[in-house]
Amino acid sequence: MNRNSALELLHQHVKNPKMIMHSIASELIMRRLAKHFGENEDNWGLAGLLHDIDVEFTEGNPKTHGQEGIPILKEYGVNDEVIEAISLHNEESAPKERHTRFHHALAAGETISGLIFATALVYPDKKISSVKVKSVTKRMKDKRFAASVKRENILECEKTGLELPQFVELCLEALRDAEEIDLS
Repeated sequence: MNRNSALELLHQHVKNPKMIMHSIASELIMRRLAKHFGENEDNWGLAGLLHDIDVEFTEGNPKTHGQEGIPILKEYGVNDEVIEAISLHNEESAPKERHTRFHHALAAGETISGLIFATALVYPDKKISSVKVKSVTKRMKDKRFAASVKRENILECEKTGLELPQFVELCLEALRDAEEIDLS
C-alpha cells in the first residue's frame, strides 16, 4: 500500500481533523525514527499513519482500539508486520507483548506526538517550533496531563535504545520539518 492509498483509507474511516493531524504527525515521527534506526521507513510510516484507523468507531475504547481496525487493514492489503505493530500500539487491547523496536517505537512515538501537541498549545504562538525537549518531558510528569495518556507508553521509547530526551528530540525534528502540521 502506498502513502496516497493509506491517506485515502485514513480519510474514509477517520473524520475528526485533529485525529487525522495526529495520524500524519505519527507517520512523520515514525519515518524519522525508522531512518535513525536504519529500518523500513515505508512500513514504519504506514503504521504511524494508520494506527488509529478504528479510533472513531471504537470511540477510543481501550479494550478494543487497535484490534477492530485489523480486518480493514487486511482487506486493503496492509502487510503483516505493519498490522502487528498497529495491533500492539495500545497496551490494553494488545493480544501479546511488544517485542521489537518497531512495536516500542510506535507505542511511544504516537503517544509522544500528542504530548508534543499538548505542549505546543500552551505557547502563545502555538507552534511546534516553540516546543523544547525539556518542556515535553516536564509535561509528561504533570499530573494534570490528559488521563488517556499512558506514561508507560511514553517510556516505551527506552526499549528502542533511546532515552526519553533523545527520542523526543527526534520526534520534534520530524514535526518541525513538516509542512502538513497545523495546530490552528
